[in-house]
Amino acid sequence: MIEKGFVKNIEVKYSEMDYKLALKPSSLLNFLQDFASENAESLGFGYSYITRKNLGWFLLKYHMEFIDYPAGVYDLTLKTEPRGCNKLFAYRDFWLYKDEKLLGKAASVWSLVDMNTKSLVPVQKALNNKYMPLFEKKDDDMEFIKIKPFSKTDISKTFEVRYEDIDVNSHANNGNYIIWALEPLDFKFRSTHKIKTLDIIFKKEAKFGTSIISQIQFSNSFKTSHLIKDFDSGEDLCLMEIIWEKA
Repeated sequence: MIEKGFVKNIEVKYSEMDYKLALKPSSLLNFLQDFASENAESLGFGYSYITRKNLGWFLLKYHMEFIDYPAGVYDLTLKTEPRGCNKLFAYRDFWLYKDEKLLGKAASVWSLVDMNTKSLVPVQKALNNKYMPLFEKKDDDMEFIKIKPFSKTDISKTFEVRYEDIDVNSHANNGNYIIWALEPLDFKFRSTHKIKTLDIIFKKEAKFGTSIISQIQFSNSFKTSHLIKDFDSGEDLCLMEIIWEKA
């Protein structure tokens, strides 16, 4: 049963699926981001509120676990729950259902950033909102893994950030990072594997015109590590670790 929480039904369009009718990972990230924004807006700490204070929400990391990655699923139900915050970080969980069947779940960490100084802002002090209490850990919370940069690259590909990649915060939308991260993988791998667990750490924003390089290291045939870097400066922009299973 889907328990109480903030729930939204989504009709998955063909443009949001791959050729095997599996949900594109970038579409999933966009669903989660849009739902989080919509829910935050309804609770009084969304885009319209924070922009008046010259603040911005920045997503820092995800941990996702899939019981059955959605494929051939045209109607999804998303549930989200804001979990509160500590001094500098806010937490939010998600669940993904087909009818009453749980397909996957995700945990996320966010920060509030002063758009002038780019410094982190204490969340409770900035919001003063009853729906953003102090974070309390639960026994069944998922654990974020530590992703370390790697030195050996098995495959890589370079890109340039396009105007279409830019979001309301004037940098590349989060959904683009997983497109870039997966692009070096060949067609056969992508068409025969599906995501079992996904960890993402967003390190630094990518702006219009930035040249980036996407690098992948294979730990084994079912585990890949991904590093997205600024091609010119060498700065790490995003790290991912994915455990796959046969599709």
